[in-house]
Amino acid sequence: MNQEFELIAKTFMGLEPVLAKELTLLGANNVQIGRRMVSFTGDKEMMYRANFSLHTAIKILKPIQHFKAQSADDVYEAIKKIDWSEYLDNDHTFAVDSVVFSEEFRHSKFVSYKVKDAIVDQFREKTGKRPNISVANPDLRLHIHIADVAPGKSECTLCLDSSGESLHRRGYRQESVEAPLNEVLAAGMILMTGWQGETDFIDPMCGSGTLLVEAALIARNMAPGLFRKEYAFEKWPDFDAELFDRIYNDDSQEREFKHHIYGYDIDMKAVNTARLNAKAAGLTADITVEQRDFKDFVQPKEKSILVCNPPYGERISTPDLLGTYRMIGERLKHQFLNNDAWILSYREECFEQIGLKPSIKIPVFNGSLECEFRKYQIFDGKLKEFRKDGGVVKSEEEKRQMSEKHRFKKNREFKQRLDEQGENEENDIRSFTFHRHDVKSTKDFKGSRDFKGGRDRKGGKDFKGDRDFKGGKENRNRGGHERFDRSKGGKKSFKRDRYDED
Repeated sequence: MNQEFELIAKTFMGLEPVLAKELTLLGANNVQIGRRMVSFTGDKEMMYRANFSLHTAIKILKPIQHFKAQSADDVYEAIKKIDWSEYLDNDHTFAVDSVVFSEEFRHSKFVSYKVKDAIVDQFREKTGKRPNISVANPDLRLHIHIADVAPGKSECTLCLDSSGESLHRRGYRQESVEAPLNEVLAAGMILMTGWQGETDFIDPMCGSGTLLVEAALIARNMAPGLFRKEYAFEKWPDFDAELFDRIYNDDSQEREFKHHIYGYDIDMKAVNTARLNAKAAGLTADITVEQRDFKDFVQPKEKSILVCNPPYGERISTPDLLGTYRMIGERLKHQFLNNDAWILSYREECFEQIGLKPSIKIPVFNGSLECEFRKYQIFDGKLKEFRKDGGVVKSEEEKRQMSEKHRFKKNREFKQRLDEQGENEENDIRSFTFHRHDVKSTKDFKGSRDFKGGRDRKGGKDFKGDRDFKGGKENRNRGGHERFDRSKGGKKSFKRDRYDED
C-alpha cells in the first residue's frame, strides 16, 4: 500500500471551498479548509494528480517539517537537523521561498537566507562542498511558512514545492491583454456557478479569452495540466515517471461537450488574442470568438449562461465606467431572458448601475482587490410569479456562499470620483494594451521539450492546437510520437500521445 502523507494546496482568497470540493472529488483524504489554502492527505499519485488536475490550485506543497521557533537561530538549528542528503546533493541546485506573518520574523528574505545557510553549512561539514542556489530554475524548491501562535513563539512549516511555477500558468496562453484574468480565478468563477457544460457559455467582454478556455476545459473535464511543460516534482530523486505518464495519458474521465462557448469583444486585437489562445489549447472546435460590442448583444437562441469580468476602473481605463454598467444591465434585462448571468466587479457604484437585483453575492479577490461575484437570474415578469412557477432564486449551496460575504468591506469608494454623465459615454468599453510573451508560437508550441510518457518536451514536433472532431468525439492519434524511454538508457521509443498533429 502506498504511503500517505500531508499535502497543502494553495489558492486565492475566496476560492478555498471550491478547491476543497475539487480535492474531495479527486479522492483526497482529510480535506480541511484554511486561509488561502486547503490541507489534505494522499500518496504520491494523489500529489501528481493534484498538480495535474486541479483547476483552482496555484501550488501543491509537501510539508516535511513542523517546528516552533522564537528566533532566527531556532530556525537555523531546526533546518540543520534535517538530513538533506535525502532531498539534495552537491551537484543539484535549490531555492527557498518564504511567507512570514510574525512580529519576530519581519523579513521573509532573511528567513530564506537562514534556511539556505543551514542547508549549505550541513553539506560543507559533511562533504567539504556545497550545493548552489538557482532562483530561476532550481532542482529543488523549498517553501517555509512562519506565523505567530503566541507572543514570542512562531509555528514554522517547511515544505517541498512540488509544482514549481504557479499552476495558473497552464501553458496555453500565447498573448495577453492589459489586466488579464488569472486562469485559476477564471476557473474558480466558473465552478462557483455550478456550470458543467450543460448549456452554451457566453463571455461578452472576453479580452484574451481566459474564461472561454477555462470553460471548455471544465465542460470536457480536461486536466488544466495538459499544456504544462514541467512540474518541480519531476526533478525529485523519487520521481516515478511511469506513474506520471499513466496519469497524463489517462483521458477516461473526459467527456463530450454538446453545446458551445461564445466570446465577444469590441477590440479586434483582443478577439485575435482570444482566438490564438483557444487554438493553442486545441479547443477551437468548442470556442467561437467574434468582434462585437456588448451594447449590440442579442438574445441567444439556446439556453445559456453568461460569465463576465467587466473593467473596474482600476487597471483598465474606461471613459464612462458607470455608463458601461448601465448598458450591461439594460442588455441583460431585455436580451438575456430566462438565463443566468454572473458578473465579477469591485465597486458597489458599478453594481448599482446594473439595476437588477442579484440572487447571490460571493466575495472573491481579484489580485489585491476585494471583489464580489454576483448572480442575476433574468426572468420575464415578477419574482412572485417566477417562484410560483417553480423558479429557485438561491440553492442551499448558494446560501452558504452568501454567508461568506461578511469578510468583505461593505463600502467601496472610488479612488477618483467618476462623472456618470461622461461625455464619452458612447466610446469603447475597454482600452487594451497588448503584451507579447516570450514564448513559442502555436506552430512550435511544444518547442524545446523532451518526450516523457507521450508528452512532447524537448525537441518535439509542432504542438498545433486544433483537434479533429468526428461525430462529436476527438480523433486522437495515440501512437507514432517519440519519447525518451529511461529504461533504455535514453533511447527513443514510440508511445501514445494525447494530441495528434495537424
